[in-house]
Amino acid sequence: MNNINTEKLKAIAMELRYYSLVSTTEAGSGHPTSCLSIADIMAVLMFNGDFKYFIDNPNHPNNDRLIFSKGHAAPLFYSLWALAGGIKRDELLTLRKFNSILEGHPTPLFPYTDVATGSLGQGLSAGVGMALNAKYLDNLPYNTYVLLGDGELTEGSNWEAAALASHYKLNNLTAIVDINKLEQTEPTMYEWDLGSYINKFEAFGWRTIILDEGHNLIKILEAFEQRKKIMAEDERPIAIIAKTIKGKGVSFIEDKINWHGKVLTKEELSKALEEIGMIRKPTEIIYEITKPEDLTPLPLNNVDISTIEVIKYNKGDIIATRKAYGNSLVRLGKQYSNLIVMDGGTQNSTFAETFQKAFPERFFPMYIAEQNMVSTALSLSKRGKIPFISTFAVFFTRAFDQIRMSEYSNGNIKFVGSHSGVSIGEDGSSQMALEDIAMFRTLFNSVVLYPSDAVATDKLVEEAAKHKGNVFIRTTRKDAPVIYDSDEKFIIGGSKIVKESVYDLITIVGAGVTLHEAIKAYNELIKENIFIRIVDLYSIKPLDIKTLTKCIRETKGLLIVEDHYPEGGIAEAVRSAIDNAKTRIYSLAVNKMPRSGKPDELLDYEEISYKAIISKIKEAINL
Repeated sequence: MNNINTEKLKAIAMELRYYSLVSTTEAGSGHPTSCLSIADIMAVLMFNGDFKYFIDNPNHPNNDRLIFSKGHAAPLFYSLWALAGGIKRDELLTLRKFNSILEGHPTPLFPYTDVATGSLGQGLSAGVGMALNAKYLDNLPYNTYVLLGDGELTEGSNWEAAALASHYKLNNLTAIVDINKLEQTEPTMYEWDLGSYINKFEAFGWRTIILDEGHNLIKILEAFEQRKKIMAEDERPIAIIAKTIKGKGVSFIEDKINWHGKVLTKEELSKALEEIGMIRKPTEIIYEITKPEDLTPLPLNNVDISTIEVIKYNKGDIIATRKAYGNSLVRLGKQYSNLIVMDGGTQNSTFAETFQKAFPERFFPMYIAEQNMVSTALSLSKRGKIPFISTFAVFFTRAFDQIRMSEYSNGNIKFVGSHSGVSIGEDGSSQMALEDIAMFRTLFNSVVLYPSDAVATDKLVEEAAKHKGNVFIRTTRKDAPVIYDSDEKFIIGGSKIVKESVYDLITIVGAGVTLHEAIKAYNELIKENIFIRIVDLYSIKPLDIKTLTKCIRETKGLLIVEDHYPEGGIAEAVRSAIDNAKTRIYSLAVNKMPRSGKPDELLDYEEISYKAIISKIKEAINL
């Protein structure tokens, strides 16, 4: 039945408890009780042959994946890999120190961490991405295990993930749910009522395994044997619902409130080590993890890049940037076999459906569950894929925590938000993204792009695919004329001077719909011999400081016009980058509560239309 006897498993669990206690006391902070509750189950998972891994090659494509969604149990996570020989045991004593790779919650600084965790409710979605990759993209037999805490199961994102895992028949995904009944300050909603958790998972289409004695090694072994049998006969994902005791093994902290983020004093530690039977430091025995087959991913497709056609748009053609985005995906899908597209149930509006029709095997409907879509895409990016994920830009706001966490995992996600700004028109304020630029600008090392026509969109989507890191592309619902030649080049961090002369009085800076309003204003003002310069600031982060500085030097100021709230928008980005009190920077942005109406009516109402630009220019040059 088992590859290793229960006495050895008991010794491993004891050692995991030892290092979880010692490392947190040494650090002076941490969550030892959350580690103790799950030590027995993790010992069986990793060291009884179920978990397969090349310890010397964390990036091997056929390694099983282990995600600690309850990231506060990081000391246990690190201890598991130390016992397997991934790091030296003494390194565990550097937990939470400034120069250590063992951070308070797992991040990719530690090479055995796939995705950063700690903000609860995201690990299962990440597991869905790993399992999707194995089953539908790489065609590999590896399994994904996600450790969940009971407290975090009140987060709705878990149930988004649970529903999708069932829909895609991910029987290569196993959730291990640690039901220790205690949150940080009080008991959980359902405490030790295992039936409530079982009913929920089964309602979402999962198979469940009841482990009502989560510290009984024989019972734990039986649960994992049951898991293998279910996996062989059923396509549904599996949840092991385990009743455990928080702080197990140390009597004076077992099942006690207010010990969640509290460590033992040195005196308490001595007493605790005596209780678990380890008053001496363990030996340096390396416990081997079973190795998987040395398999490599099955290539998705092979395309002769020389046969790929460049999309040709003609100046004056009328096409929305959201539609150009869909066209670009198809072109790039032929070039990048690892390009994956996901959409939150809006693919006929974002035009991601264009890719869906061309490459159905690489398109994953994610339905109306943006939080899950982001974390699933994160895991796909960690498995070498280039995920483009799209929805209305406004709906990314509800997934900001997942977006934020992706940066700590070194994510490589391409976010594409359509229907931005008041220019979407009649749909009204609930559908208008007016905070999205600000949101994505705040992310560390993010790129924010805002193309104004089909050519710029096509080129910037390709630049996003090439770029390593998170990119946000803002597309527009409204049709717009093509203003660039098809061979025009666009780079991240660049801009385009669209109109220029030696007589220019003011530089208008726009992007997206406001660039076209600026061109309309130019055509009217030129009739009065008022010359203005126009800059297409398509790269909002990073900014083209060189071009902006040149325009400041050669004209009397900048007028920045944006279909976005002023807070965190383009004008604020420029002001913070220029940082020159003597520079005259004017701003037109969305400053009124938006409402339904025709796009042009709303641009006039918010005073960001060509009429408002003309008025502001005349006011500025007469100062």
